[in-house]
Amino acid sequence: MPFQLESNYKPRGDQGQAIAKLIKSVKLDRPTLVISHNKTLAAQLYSEFKQFFPRNAVEYFVSYFDYYQPEAYIPRSDTYIEKDSSINEEIERLRLAATSALLSRRDVIVVASVSCIYGITSPEDYEQMLLTVKRGQHISREAVLGRLVDMLYERNDVNFARGRFRVRGDVVEVYPGSADEEGIRLEFFGDEIDAIRRFDPLTGHAHESLNVITFFPAKQFVTPADKLNRALRTIREELEQRIVELESQNKLLEAQRLRMRTEYDLEMLQEMGFCNGIENYSRHLSGRPPGSKPYTIIDFFPKDFLVVIDESHATIPQIGGMYEGDRSRKTVLVNYGFRLPSALDNRPFNFDEFMKMTNQIIYVSATPAEFEIQNSIVGNKSYMPHRRQRIGEEELVPFAIAGEKRPTLNAQRPTPNSEIHISKTDDPPEKFNVHTPGAPLIVEQFIRPTGLLDPKITLKPLRNQIDETIELCRQRVEKGERVLVTTLTKRTAEDLADYLRDVGLKVRYLHSDIDAIERVEILRGLRAADFDILVGINLLREGLDLPEVSLVCILDADKEGFLRSQTSLIQTAGR
Repeated sequence: MPFQLESNYKPRGDQGQAIAKLIKSVKLDRPTLVISHNKTLAAQLYSEFKQFFPRNAVEYFVSYFDYYQPEAYIPRSDTYIEKDSSINEEIERLRLAATSALLSRRDVIVVASVSCIYGITSPEDYEQMLLTVKRGQHISREAVLGRLVDMLYERNDVNFARGRFRVRGDVVEVYPGSADEEGIRLEFFGDEIDAIRRFDPLTGHAHESLNVITFFPAKQFVTPADKLNRALRTIREELEQRIVELESQNKLLEAQRLRMRTEYDLEMLQEMGFCNGIENYSRHLSGRPPGSKPYTIIDFFPKDFLVVIDESHATIPQIGGMYEGDRSRKTVLVNYGFRLPSALDNRPFNFDEFMKMTNQIIYVSATPAEFEIQNSIVGNKSYMPHRRQRIGEEELVPFAIAGEKRPTLNAQRPTPNSEIHISKTDDPPEKFNVHTPGAPLIVEQFIRPTGLLDPKITLKPLRNQIDETIELCRQRVEKGERVLVTTLTKRTAEDLADYLRDVGLKVRYLHSDIDAIERVEILRGLRAADFDILVGINLLREGLDLPEVSLVCILDADKEGFLRSQTSLIQTAGR
């Protein structure tokens, strides 16, 4: 099915020319990955795309952890921190729905956070674990049950929930992991499937008969039995090699620790097919060679897919930084005998791998960085942000895939005084050139809602900034308006919210420690006047639509850093 946009809105102002220019360089009806730099904005985009494309598959793919404490070791204090996490079942369902949609149709839009570059099961293994049954098919009930167990479904005849199945005589009822309040009932007559029905898990009422149904795995980390047996063998081989290496370095404690932990994991994998921290053995389970890139949701897309990076000036540095932080933490675990070296291959994409996996990218930003501008020139794909650029410097290095020769920048990089000509809003779309090498594919659009002027910016002295903020908040509250207050740290945001509450104001705080679902509820509460003031940090910067807000207070605005850079202040003023 092609994408079908349903909207009563008509393009206004600059939107018409921007749309016409964009579609000249983008082929239509391709699966699309939209990447946002935090869960809150991803949820907002998901909601909007669902409204615009109700007949197509719009899916949501963000980290499913409400709480996540990664495994770590601090050598200085000899402190081991065990992995601890809390999984949000609703987000897990949405992630499963995204992978299922990509394997079954092309009209798919997946709205994701940067977690989309983290590893999951390979598409080949995932497809190998599918179970398709048809009405009239000759297959025994026991064969279906065994296959469901292999797909990590649990049998529970009492508590029927997602990812489980129950058996009642010749009837098998399955609650798919990606289903939204919908179960599948298989009715057997001997070794033949007599009927397939959709039913309401709460009432048991069947509301649709089917001729065929495909069950997808209940979890995103699934491994066929043959690959699991092979992985058990290769893990043992790596363990023995690593033990010899550690003992040769006189690291006897590390060797003993590694053997004890790994042997326990191997026993769990052999008996249960799963163990705590199974992702650290992902290279063995998928059969990848050492150092190879992981499989991610991007591997589920066809080669001609489109990537849209929202607020690219903030998202691109995140994509580049995820790999380095993960590598640093796991290197310590490997060196001190907590994990095998193969755990280093359980990682997100590095920036080179991400760029190689993408087919075509649209960068969306009101304040694009030099990287986005340079990569929007026809034929120029040799730029990537250097580590220094993430802390405000402008040095660039050429983009190259690992193992390939890195190109020089001299022929492609403009001089500091050169100017890249952007397609202005008054330039006709027919002059927008998408084929000439060196031509910029940069579309300009000014968004100025009717009746809104540029924000009035007032500078106030640092002295008594809290008292000034309280007075300004009270003035806005009396008018029935809302206020955003931005601070520099989570602790400051929480303390300020407590203080404002003590002086009689209705206030909440918002930062990254709050789970994705609650963040959306907090923002909805602000708009609904459940409270008047929202205190936050960087989460208030890009893309939030809060028309009820009439004042943004930026505390400690004179402090240098990325939260108070020119780009950040422009974005905050735009709220």
